[in-house]
Amino acid sequence: TDLALILLDVVMETDDAGLKLVKWIRDELGNNMVRIVLRTGQPGYAPEKSVIIDYDINDYKLKTDLTAEKLFTVVIASLRAYESLWSLEENRIGLMKILEGTSSLYRIESLKQFASGILDQISLLLKQAPEGILVTAKGMQAKTPDRLTIIAATGLYESFEADDQGLINQPTLTRNIALAHKHQQSVFQHPHDVLRIPSHNGHTFFIYFSPIYKIDTAEQALLEIFCERMSAAYDNFHLFGQLKKSQEASIVAMASLAEHKDEDTGWHVLRVRDLTEAIANELLQTGHFTDELTPGFLSKVGWASILHDIGKIGIKDSILQKKGKLDNDERSIMETHAHIGEDILFNASKLIQGRNYFSIAAQIAGGHHEYFDGHGYPRGLSGDHIPLCARIVAVVDVFDALLSDRPYKTAWPLNQAIDYIIARSSTQFDPRMVQALLTLLKEKRLSPELCEYYGLNTQ
Repeated sequence: TDLALILLDVVMETDDAGLKLVKWIRDELGNNMVRIVLRTGQPGYAPEKSVIIDYDINDYKLKTDLTAEKLFTVVIASLRAYESLWSLEENRIGLMKILEGTSSLYRIESLKQFASGILDQISLLLKQAPEGILVTAKGMQAKTPDRLTIIAATGLYESFEADDQGLINQPTLTRNIALAHKHQQSVFQHPHDVLRIPSHNGHTFFIYFSPIYKIDTAEQALLEIFCERMSAAYDNFHLFGQLKKSQEASIVAMASLAEHKDEDTGWHVLRVRDLTEAIANELLQTGHFTDELTPGFLSKVGWASILHDIGKIGIKDSILQKKGKLDNDERSIMETHAHIGEDILFNASKLIQGRNYFSIAAQIAGGHHEYFDGHGYPRGLSGDHIPLCARIVAVVDVFDALLSDRPYKTAWPLNQAIDYIIARSSTQFDPRMVQALLTLLKEKRLSPELCEYYGLNTQ
């Protein structure tokens, strides 16, 4: 694959050995880059027209024509053609890397990961070690940025720091970033090249890297295309984040409606969110439900759990806020909140394609009062017929409620609440959810807020 030019005889072991070799190189090896010049002293065995038409060769010369001067011309012309082909091929490979790199960045959900991904893609594009630094700047309307903030750094640049004056002890780099900012374009001044990636939401990113060789014009053009693609990718990333925040804000607003009627559950839903996320991740770590516990599910189930009792907005205040035990009729009415919540959330989920916060929340609202043995409500589902998200929230909801003051009860001690959960494992609760909860409690692998509220710090 590293041959640039072959001067090939036609007649060797056989009268057409050279022609067969051409076919083998092109068709079997798949090497279309090497330049092949056929030479023969017996043109009658291989007529020029048919050879040129039938075989992928680049020139056809009689031995008697190849004087020293003509041979020199053939070699130089072939090497130049080979160089041009490789330049086109490297551009094609570079564009493919840009497209592939952009696709991977569209799946990233944090700014730091996004920035690190950009640095990785540049290193692949330039075939060098993944070393560089990505910064963003404030004061983008001014001629010089007010302050640089380092978003990601790799290799030798991990020790770099920034202050109000720019990158500390890096005057040349700081100056080139300022130049890129001022002229709104990338700066190529080897070895201090700075790429500029603008966006449509007020952010501009600057990437500094130090390639071992001077970047040529073709590579500069590729890098400019890369910056344009990264700009679009960041705009998409930002838009995705805004849409996600909008959905989360809608969830909080809906949960606030339920809290308005049931004021004692305000902080309860936030603890349910955090504990639900913790149990879901613990289940994945222990190898359970790997098909269901996808990154998309894990990122949504905690927020979705906030709405587990949204159906209570349809229950009369006289029942919802009653101090004391409910009678049978009142309990029947109270139990309808599962259906009410499920219907509200299911109708909301239909406005969004795919599995979303509201579709998961609908399963939770309709299933978190089901019992693992089938004696719960509203449908009497059992075992794995109960949605996974609902089985998680079932144990979380009860556990947190036991440890909280309510109009009808005072908070239980932690040990008593744990005993209650264990006693109902395999009947009310999925035993795998119970075990995940117990492991988290025993190893105190919960947020500091949950550990403090549940009294784990005193255990």
